[in-house]
Amino acid sequence: MIPLIRVAALAAVVLSAVSPLRADEIKAGDLVITQAWSRATPGGAKVGGGFLTIENKGAAPDRLVGVTSDAAGKVEVHEMSMANGVMTMRPVEGGLTIAPGKTVTLAPGGLHLMLLDLKAPLVQGQSVAATLTFEKAGAVKVSLDVLGVGAKGPGAAKSDSMMKGPDHSGHAGMKM
Repeated sequence: MIPLIRVAALAAVVLSAVSPLRADEIKAGDLVITQAWSRATPGGAKVGGGFLTIENKGAAPDRLVGVTSDAAGKVEVHEMSMANGVMTMRPVEGGLTIAPGKTVTLAPGGLHLMLLDLKAPLVQGQSVAATLTFEKAGAVKVSLDVLGVGAKGPGAAKSDSMMKGPDHSGHAGMKM
């Protein structure tokens, strides 16, 4: 009986260690913001990425019209796309609309926050404060949990050395 208890206790410890992280849920008007995170950057990096999910539970659209952070000189919403085998990245012009009843996910390889002119490296285990400004919901403070350099998101398995898209962890030669 004792070995069975030890196995059960060990299983509980292992399962608690690998369970997905639960990012804070922030409610602002009809919007619910979850899974706010970023990736660690190496020293000297001038850019970083921010990721989160925005759900609109209301009957009218809202629009993300601005983002600021003391950690960066400037923050923009960027969009990545693939056309004829070439990946492009550009700022989203006119704001990011969150339609009623819809969820918009900002994630690596697609829509994301681009933190430009980082003032210091983003360090795993710390967090980055940012303020999202919406047309209707107003200013909303979020905290981006900084995960490892190759992280795919809260609770996701760490990436191997290969990643499917740019990691925004400090491409010194990247031109914007």
